[in-house]
Amino acid sequence: MPFVSVTACSLLFGRVLQKRPPAETMNLEGNTIFITGGGSGIGRGLAEALLARGNKVIISGRRISVLEEVTKANPGMDFIELNIEDPKSIARVAAALTKKYPELNVLINNAGIMKPDAVQGVVDDSLVFSIVTTNLLGPIRMTSALIEHLKSQPKAYVINVTSGLAFVPLAITATYSATKAALHSFSLSQRYLLKDTSVKVLELAPPYVQTELMGAQQASDPRPCR
Repeated sequence: MPFVSVTACSLLFGRVLQKRPPAETMNLEGNTIFITGGGSGIGRGLAEALLARGNKVIISGRRISVLEEVTKANPGMDFIELNIEDPKSIARVAAALTKKYPELNVLINNAGIMKPDAVQGVVDDSLVFSIVTTNLLGPIRMTSALIEHLKSQPKAYVINVTSGLAFVPLAITATYSATKAALHSFSLSQRYLLKDTSVKVLELAPPYVQTELMGAQQASDPRPCR
């Protein structure tokens, strides 16, 4: 089957998309935003860009030293330690956030891991379990932990970071691609179910970008977007 880019797919379905009612735009200023996996890559890029627009930004992750480095480089940005694979850590962070930042109105589910999984043979169960737990259960649990608080805000947003691989999978990272496809589907359902509330569910599907998601080689690869 020939490769079809996300751009090509957008062009193919452009007429259908144009018939949809215009989506509500998000105000990119004056929000209180919590970003999972905000210490590097796309998460850090989003955090710094949103901070520059006058938002309060809180980032999270497992590596305290990295979070300290990022917040030191960006005065006004805060951080909190989070293990997105651990439900107890998620519950603790949600309670701390809503107490310290009562105006929290944006959750960006960005934390994710991407590793080759060799599904043509016997898979490493611990590896695929970690990918599914981080990339799919993590956003579901994090959103669940904050959803009632978000509903109490006049305007709130859940932004799920998926991937172009949700639509055109990369075979060598089958589980990663599958989790992003599942998160895309979950976002559609949750968006519909929250349509009569103040919470809007958005999806961000980045292309291949120059980050450390798959190690130093990707970080220095000249081909992707920066």
